[in-house]
Amino acid sequence: MSSDKNFVEFIVDQIENAGEISFRTMFGEYGIYSGGKLFALICDNKLFIKPTAAGRTFIGDTIEAPPYPGAKPSFLIEDKIDDREWLSELVRISVKELPEPKAKKRKK
Repeated sequence: MSSDKNFVEFIVDQIENAGEISFRTMFGEYGIYSGGKLFALICDNKLFIKPTAAGRTFIGDTIEAPPYPGAKPSFLIEDKIDDREWLSELVRISVKELPEPKAKKRKK
């Protein structure tokens, strides 16, 4: 089942205070970016944030699950999805710790 675009827009609205947020479709689901960094996936209308040490500390008791079969586990955010301040802070903390995206090679 693919995610509903309205749900994606709701999540992006919830974290608008976390920087320059954008989203893109990826294999029928959605990738969420901040400043060009992919930090989250929305799959089956569930929010998965890439795990970081700082994010784990901030969340406390984390729930981890793969966003799709064969994927590495990510933080599954369910019960705090309506808490705009908390969610924005988690995104800021997580994005800060994630590496910069690799430069794409130009085609010759």
